[in-house]
Amino acid sequence: MQFKHPELLYALFLLVIPILIHLFQLRRFQKVQFTNVKFLKAVKLQTRKSSQLKKWLTLLTRMFILASAIIAFAQPFIPNTENFNDTQETVIYLDNSYSMQAKGKNGTLLNEAIQDIINTLPEDEDFSLFTNTQTFKNTTIKALKNDLIQLNFSPTQLNYDALILKGKQLFSKDGTSTKNLVLVSDFQTKDTPLIFETDSSFNLKLVQPKSVLASNISIDSVYIANTTAETLDLNVKLSNQGTSVENVTISLFNEETLLAKSAVDINNNAEATFTIPNNIIINGKLVIEDVGLQYDNTFYFNISAKPKIKVLAINENTPDNFLRRIYTTDEFNYQSFNLKALNFNLIPDQNLIVLNELETISEALKMALYRFKEDGGHILITPSNSINLGAYNQLFKTLKIPYFKALYNTVKRITTINYNHPLLTNAFYSKVTNFQYPKAERSYTLTSTTNSILSYEDGSPFLSGNFGAYAFSSALNIKNSNFKNSPLIVPVLYNIGKQSLKLPELYYTIAQPNKIAVNATLGQDDILTLSSDDASVIPLQKTYSKSVVLETEDYPNTAGILNVKNKETLLQKLSFNYKRNESDLNYHDIEAIKGASADNSLASTINDIKSNTTINALWKWFVIFALVFLIIEILLLKYLK
Repeated sequence: MQFKHPELLYALFLLVIPILIHLFQLRRFQKVQFTNVKFLKAVKLQTRKSSQLKKWLTLLTRMFILASAIIAFAQPFIPNTENFNDTQETVIYLDNSYSMQAKGKNGTLLNEAIQDIINTLPEDEDFSLFTNTQTFKNTTIKALKNDLIQLNFSPTQLNYDALILKGKQLFSKDGTSTKNLVLVSDFQTKDTPLIFETDSSFNLKLVQPKSVLASNISIDSVYIANTTAETLDLNVKLSNQGTSVENVTISLFNEETLLAKSAVDINNNAEATFTIPNNIIINGKLVIEDVGLQYDNTFYFNISAKPKIKVLAINENTPDNFLRRIYTTDEFNYQSFNLKALNFNLIPDQNLIVLNELETISEALKMALYRFKEDGGHILITPSNSINLGAYNQLFKTLKIPYFKALYNTVKRITTINYNHPLLTNAFYSKVTNFQYPKAERSYTLTSTTNSILSYEDGSPFLSGNFGAYAFSSALNIKNSNFKNSPLIVPVLYNIGKQSLKLPELYYTIAQPNKIAVNATLGQDDILTLSSDDASVIPLQKTYSKSVVLETEDYPNTAGILNVKNKETLLQKLSFNYKRNESDLNYHDIEAIKGASADNSLASTINDIKSNTTINALWKWFVIFALVFLIIEILLLKYLK
C-alpha cells in the first residue's frame, strides 16, 4: 500500500492526545452542597474495575476514528502495475486507406476506430495520432475531434516500416516514460510481409478491427477489344473477393446519360462487353451495385478523338511498300519522299521520321533531325549496305545511340526478343519461343549491346535504341534480309509509330507516376492546368513545339474526370481511378506476430494503456472505518453500563 500524501501521516502523533486525556483524567469536579447525609444512600456506588473497561473501549474507538481520518486524508492506494508512476506516451496510427471502408458491427471499420478514440480517451489527455495523409502531434481529443469526424479515406497507405519509423519520431526523448505505439489497421495480406523488428524502446500494440463482409466486387480495368468503322467493343474486367455473387448489374454512363446496362454472375473473375458507337467522344463511367467496399464500385474512362500520327519516310533507292502496309491511313498520316525531293520544312511537323536505307546523311539533314529529336520527335534508322560510316556515326552521336563499326558478310539469325524493353511492352500476348527466325546476310556491329530490342544468335543487336531513337544494324531489303516477311516486323514497327505520339490512355491510376501527352501548341508564358469542379492545380509539365507532357502522381487524389485547360480553353478530359489493391478481403493473423500485443478492439487497447496508470484507491474505506468506529463509540457511551 502506498500513499498519495504520505506527509499527512505525521498527524498520527496526535493519537497521543486521547491517551494523555485518558491517563490523567483532566476533568474538573463539581461541588454539590447538601445538608443531610441521608442523601448519600441514594448514590449508586461503582467499583473502579467496572468503570475502567468502558473507559478503555472508548479510548480505543476514539483512537481508531482519529487514525482512520488521518489515513483517509493521506489517500492510500494499491498500484495495478509496477510502472504505474511512469509518464505514459501514446502514439496512434489510424489506417484510413480504402480497405477500411469494410463494414464492421457499427459502421465502417474506420468510423468504429474513430468512435473508440473519441469515447475512450480523456478529453484533455495528450497523445499523438497520424494517418496515411495527416499527422497530429501532442494534441487532445478536444482539439482533434472535428478533424477525426471529417477524416477522409486515402488512396495511399504507408508501408509497415514507414509506420514504425514515423511513430518513433512522434515520441519524446524522455527516457523514463513508457511509450506505446498503437497501429490500427485491417492488415491486408499484400505484397509486403507483416514483420516487425523487436524494439525495447516502446510497446507495440496491433489493433485489427474485424470486417463482416462476405464478398466484395470491384471493377478492375477497362479496355477496347475490337474496333470497326462504326462500333467498338468496350470490355470490363471485374473481380470478386469472397463468396460467389449472381446477377451483378453493370451500368455504363456517358457523363450523366445512361448508355447501356449488363449483368454478370461472378465467382472469382468475370468480364462484360459493351458495344458502343465508334464516332463519338465518351466521358464514361461504369457503376456496379455491390454492398462491399464502395470506392471500387465506380470506374472512369475517356474515349477521345484520336489524331492521326504523322510519319515521314525519307528514301533513296529502296522502295517503302512495307512501311505503307504498316502505317495505314486509319491511324497514321503517312508521307514518303525521296531524299533529293525532300522539303525540310516538313520535318518539324512529324511525329516519326524513318530513314529508309540512305547511303549518307548530309549536315543539313543531320541538324534538322537533331532539332526534331530535341523537340520530342522519334527517329527510326535502317542503313543500306554501303553507308558513309562517319556521317551515320555523327548522327548517332547526337542521338546518343550506339555507333556502327564494320560491316560483316556473315549470315546471322535473329533469335532473341527483349520483352522487357519499353518498346515491346504489351506488344505480345505471351513470350514467343518457337517462331521462324528471320536472318540477315550482312550486318553492322555496334559499339554497345545496351538497349537491344532484337538480337542475333551471337548476342549482337539487330535493333537497338531507346528514348525515341532506334536503329537497325542491317538493311531490310529482300536481298539482304527476310525480316520484312517475319511476323516480328508488324508489332515492332507499329509500336515505334504508336509510341512516337503518346495519345491519352483510357484512364490513369492515382498515386503512381503518370506521363500524359497533350496535343497543344502553347504560347511562351502559357501553362496547362488540371481542374475539377472543386479544385485546380498546375502539374509538372514539359512543353514541346507540338505537345505538352504532363506528369502526375500525388495529384489528383480523388477519382473522377478532370479537365485539361489552357487558361479557360478546354483541351481534353482525363480520367483517374484508385488502385484496386485495397479490394482484397484477406488479412494477416496478427496473433502470430512476435514482439507485439494483438487485439481487435481499439477501446480495449486504450483501456489497457490507461490501466497501467490507474490505482486502487483505499481512502473511501478508511472514511467508512472512521464512521463505523464513531457509531461504536456512541453505542458504548449510551448502552454500556
